[in-house]
Amino acid sequence: MADSAICCTNLSRSPNANSVDEPCRSFHRTFHPFGFGSMSHPSLLDRRDFIKCSVGGSLAMGIGSVVPAALCQAADSVPPAGERILVVVQLTGGNDGLNTVIPYADEAYQRSRPKLRIGSADALRLDDSLALHPSLTGIAELIDDAMASIIQGVGYEHPNRSHFESMDIWHTCRRKTESRTEGWLGRYLETAAGRSGGDVPAMHLGRGQQPFALASRNIPVPTVQRLEEFQLRGDPTGSLSQLLRETSSIDDSADSLLGFVQSNTESALAASDRVRKAARGYRSDIAYPESELAEKLRIVAQLIDSGLTTRVYYVQLDGFDTHAQQRDTHAILLRQWSDAVNAFIRDLQQHDHHDRVCVMTFSEFGRRVAENASEGTDHGAAGPMFLCGGGLKPGLIGGHPSLTDLQDGDLKHHTDFRRVYAAVLRNWLETDPAPIVGEEFEPAEVFA
Repeated sequence: MADSAICCTNLSRSPNANSVDEPCRSFHRTFHPFGFGSMSHPSLLDRRDFIKCSVGGSLAMGIGSVVPAALCQAADSVPPAGERILVVVQLTGGNDGLNTVIPYADEAYQRSRPKLRIGSADALRLDDSLALHPSLTGIAELIDDAMASIIQGVGYEHPNRSHFESMDIWHTCRRKTESRTEGWLGRYLETAAGRSGGDVPAMHLGRGQQPFALASRNIPVPTVQRLEEFQLRGDPTGSLSQLLRETSSIDDSADSLLGFVQSNTESALAASDRVRKAARGYRSDIAYPESELAEKLRIVAQLIDSGLTTRVYYVQLDGFDTHAQQRDTHAILLRQWSDAVNAFIRDLQQHDHHDRVCVMTFSEFGRRVAENASEGTDHGAAGPMFLCGGGLKPGLIGGHPSLTDLQDGDLKHHTDFRRVYAAVLRNWLETDPAPIVGEEFEPAEVFA
């Protein structure tokens, strides 16, 4: 098929892993109500072929070639109203935490960064020793409103300064000497199966490769670039709805599979309808900045308000590998992130969702304390994490790492990142963190 298919059930393979029985092939050729393949009248499709196809494969729904996963999941129960949501913002490349949360009063900072240091007159003061980068006015406003926390000195033992390996450690909570087939959020999705009310339990928004953090054995996660790509194509009230009405009249109470196919198909139609209405009818007085990250978060706000029961959203902002001429690039990136997150939280406030959404921002490592000869900074270790939203202990959490007691020129961490994950899992997503991050990582005290 020219277009990709979105499946509502897991694909059951025959002994020949690539084979699908003839009725299923016939179904995929003739019944594609959402915009791909040729369209035939539903009455031409034998109902038993429809059901048999669903046994061997799945009910296929075209949503666009960039969405490589399921629109709907089978669910045994609908989650309670107001289910909490986690939005992950990944700052890719290694954000310079030392010029993000600035120890402006520390003489060691002044000596280490003669060209890159941020002066106290420009920085946004948090207290008598620490300040935010001047680009972070949006985050500063959230801190003033008790809606943002900064966890200082976050990292892990024996830090790895490779982008790929360090990111894999953050994504999986495992070293390369251990088995790494699932991400930490993927493991969470496995434990929370059935709590997404029939909608996708997680979603990645962006153009790049899906983060390893979302990988799991059994829970597919879609990657979406634009809101329109999450909508089923064509008229969902047409031929498929007619077929659902016809099959519902079959007096076959023992045919549980038919009921399964009907319920999952109807869930997909309902989700698509909510997303379509969200795109058409969403209203907000919040002016999002013109950036790709802001657009992603605006879409997330619309999806949350549409009624989707998706629990996890994941977005990325790239460009933080600032080895040379860091000052201007870093300032632009921090402003993009700060302004986008601020607009997102304000939008959630306007629609009464802010108390059930937590935005977690991280980067794979910090940068060296000393600037390099190219007016940039090289790969480091510990850095700050940020949480924004409701239910937090606002402001600074933990002390700033020493700038004189270093590890190979890097800041030493005092809070393992898995302790922050554990807090998010236990105190926000209400699940046991031990099977996901490890029993030895007690949740950090970041929630009120």
